[in-house]
Amino acid sequence: MNSGAANTVSRSPRFHWLNNLWPWLCAASVALSLLMLSALLVLLLVRGLGHFWPATLEEVTLSSGETFAGEAIREVALPQQEGDERLYFTGNQDIDGVRWRWVAIDDIVERSQPNDLIRLERSPWGDFIGRLVAVEQAGQRWEGEAAWQRLTTLLALPASQRQESQLLLTTANGQALRQPLANVASAQTPNAMAWWQKTHAWGDSVWRFLSEGPRAANTHGGVWPAIFGTVLMVILMSVIVTPFGVLAAIYLNEIAHQGRLTRLVRIGVRNLAGVPSIVYGVFGLGVFVYGVGGSLDEWFFSDTLPSPTFGTGGLLWASLTLALLTLPVVIVATEEGLARIPEAQREGAVALGATRLEMLTRIVLPMAAPAMLTGVILAVARAAGEVAPLMLVGVAKLAPQMPIDGEFPYLHLERKFMHLGYHLFDTAFHGEDVQAAIPLVYATALLLVLIVVVLNLTAIFLRHYLRRQRGNEC
Repeated sequence: MNSGAANTVSRSPRFHWLNNLWPWLCAASVALSLLMLSALLVLLLVRGLGHFWPATLEEVTLSSGETFAGEAIREVALPQQEGDERLYFTGNQDIDGVRWRWVAIDDIVERSQPNDLIRLERSPWGDFIGRLVAVEQAGQRWEGEAAWQRLTTLLALPASQRQESQLLLTTANGQALRQPLANVASAQTPNAMAWWQKTHAWGDSVWRFLSEGPRAANTHGGVWPAIFGTVLMVILMSVIVTPFGVLAAIYLNEIAHQGRLTRLVRIGVRNLAGVPSIVYGVFGLGVFVYGVGGSLDEWFFSDTLPSPTFGTGGLLWASLTLALLTLPVVIVATEEGLARIPEAQREGAVALGATRLEMLTRIVLPMAAPAMLTGVILAVARAAGEVAPLMLVGVAKLAPQMPIDGEFPYLHLERKFMHLGYHLFDTAFHGEDVQAAIPLVYATALLLVLIVVVLNLTAIFLRHYLRRQRGNEC
């Protein structure tokens, strides 16, 4: 009677509009989600990749007669005043004491874009913006166009071969500077570059960002150590968590008696998925680092004490901590896949003479493999972006040694490592020049998203391959 009443209500003309509205609401939700995701990706692409494009430099003359050169960043309205002001990146911190300058637009008398303005990336003072006067090397001197050609030739050499070279520079207001060429990483004359030259320079900058290590408190240079550390940690985490998660799910669904205790364990596993990640970091610090690592140092590395070997944060403890963090995800996904397998498949295998172990390994597990990989995909997506637990168990702002090298045992699990998520956090909030680090934050965030997508796509393709293989066998 209740079912008939419900059908009567749903078919009533007064509620007919509601039946038509639900599909539109669902479609609108999907469209809004896709729009928000697209907006995020576009923002990361524009702000991240746009940072590497050679920006036009301006020479600005103020009403006071002062002249400076820099890159125009943005304009904002003056607070409680009429007019706007423009932010310029001027570099030259060793000369002016600052890298950024706000200028009221009404104070600007003249703006130009001379082709001879040069931008140098150097250490330790950051970028220089001005003019190249001459290049000196071993008693020889090059000026004018010859100076620029000599500079580009020398920059192609290793820094050790440029020790005796000097650059004579001047700022836009005429201040002279002598710069050792060994401390210069790159040089550009963006105003004189054609579009194809800028495209080549953009590609070269992107490649250096992907292949070099960070410099100048992470505001310059690349993120290769962080890329390597992130991928290596995720791979180790996946290797650790997959067998434990799969075996735990098999026990809960296939072996354990389905009583009250099993239900409580299953509820506990699902609740563990909601525990804040920093709690896992505290657990990893206390149990893995100080407990297990400290014991290993006492047993095998007593000669190095009090300097710890395994009793401090490292790649192994970070991977174990994130494996523990993502273990509930793998267990739940695998158990749901096992539960969807019809009972007739198990009974048929046993009836044909298969043992319980053969039934599990040859029938049940191959059918549940896509669900297992789904759990691994979810685990990878979460582990790659976690930062809070890593700060306690092994990540470093700058790791002087890579976890893998040519020395035995080649894979050094005790070493600290760099991670893109922590690099992103450190660059955004702990850098010397946060304003200069903002574009690198977008670029690093885009790179982290791409790495997660690549890792996930690898698992998805593998899952699809297993499904096709199972379909061919059937």
